[in-house]
Amino acid sequence: MKVLVLGGDGFCGWPTALHLSDRGDEVVVVDNLSRRAIDQELGAESLTPIATVSDRLTAWHEVTGKEIRFRNVDLAQDYAGLLALLESERPDAVVHFAEQRSAPYSMKDSGHKRYTVDNNVNATHNLLAAIVESGLDIHVVHLGTMGVYGYGTAGMEIPEGYLDILIPHPDGDPVAQEILYPTHPGSVYHMTKTLDQLLFAYYVKNDRLRVTDLHQGIVWGTNTPETKRDDRLVNRFDYDGDYGTVLNRFLMQAAVGYPLTIHGTGGQTRAFIHIVDTTKCVAMALDNPPVPGDRVKIINQQAETLRVRDLAHKVAELTGAEVAYVPDPRKEDQENDLLVSHATFLSYGWQPITLDTGLMMEVTEIARRYGDRCDLSKIPARSLWTKEQRAGVPAGYEDVPEGAPATVRV
Repeated sequence: MKVLVLGGDGFCGWPTALHLSDRGDEVVVVDNLSRRAIDQELGAESLTPIATVSDRLTAWHEVTGKEIRFRNVDLAQDYAGLLALLESERPDAVVHFAEQRSAPYSMKDSGHKRYTVDNNVNATHNLLAAIVESGLDIHVVHLGTMGVYGYGTAGMEIPEGYLDILIPHPDGDPVAQEILYPTHPGSVYHMTKTLDQLLFAYYVKNDRLRVTDLHQGIVWGTNTPETKRDDRLVNRFDYDGDYGTVLNRFLMQAAVGYPLTIHGTGGQTRAFIHIVDTTKCVAMALDNPPVPGDRVKIINQQAETLRVRDLAHKVAELTGAEVAYVPDPRKEDQENDLLVSHATFLSYGWQPITLDTGLMMEVTEIARRYGDRCDLSKIPARSLWTKEQRAGVPAGYEDVPEGAPATVRV
């Protein structure tokens, strides 16, 4: 099939584009390169050296003989360009990664909050409106987040998107309804993903669009079989306090001799998925589209759930690293349970990668290889969720950068 990978230069988008191309799909990467601009803004480059888009695509053609084309379009701001792209390319499907993906970045200040909403919500709505205007039958596969469910304890297994409820009726039997599972976003970034859900529900109802929304867990790992074929194809490795995902940060910190920073008690339970499985699940979603008129197909895309402190101690046992408890910059429950259904992908034959010592060591070796590119001052998470937190920042919290964090426990 012909697939546009929107945000195809990013951490999840790039390896997904390669995976789809490798299996025989015709792939066009669409990106405005905003993530590279954010690197410059933050002064925190990927730990792995990222080649230019042109060099990446040239390398892929050289090692595989396959061609991936690139189009520079800003989905959030250039509606006319987006519509023209759809009309000229006439794809069978689009994979929508083109959103600012960091919760901490979205909470830095009012400017970053507004940018995240403007970019993410506009991009999604422009895409849906353009598909309707084009008149094309295009399957939208969107990368959402498990964070739409919040980080509290549900007291039940969280279903895949929908919840059956009974509404009391004063004059008779309760009325049965199916609703979107109630959202409880933990940041402005997560809020944009909950707004995406409503946009999808509306356009599916009103215009019979075909949409699959993947509620993904935290991604770990760096490379995939495709990105390993040439150094120019290497994937991003974010380690900074804004964009580094928790397990990759732990493995990088261990590799450079920096204590593993646990925010708060570490009792926060999170869902995890390896980057290889991200690419496989997106491909499975493309191969199993809803039919026109179906509700939004919501699939939970995660392999396992773990408490952050348990994760840190696994890494510490593996690497000999110290563990450090530091103040939690987020407004969240310090202890929660998380039980999530992921039956749909299992029914497709998915065999998820779970926390594996060999794969963790592979990531650690990458971190060691490029350790000289690490800026220790970028490791601490500095985005604080509320004005009250910013007013009461613990002494020394913002001055942690060079050495070990405060309150180290081995």
